[in-house]
Amino acid sequence: MKKIIEGKTYNTKTAEEIAGWTNGLGYSDFRNCEETLFKTKKGAWFICGSGGPMSRWSESNGNTTWGGDGILVLSESEALAWCESKDVDADVIEANFNIEEA
Repeated sequence: MKKIIEGKTYNTKTAEEIAGWTNGLGYSDFRNCEETLFKTKKGAWFICGSGGPMSRWSESNGNTTWGGDGILVLSESEALAWCESKDVDADVIEANFNIEEA
């Protein structure tokens, strides 16, 4: 998927895939959701995702809601929070973010 947001290109084919997540629900479940975190060559973070009508990726025309997909741009701190909330492997997080030991 490729999308231009605020004059910048976010392309899943050229960005580095960092981590993926799915809620494990089948495609026919309205709550299904899949997301992948990417980092561009210039260091920008984004999620490419898709989901059913009851996911954050849903689309609506006011009368009807259906599943959809898209790209969501994140700050570095939002990307880290996404990784933590999706229980991404600690080694992957440490390799991509400035993490300090407690």
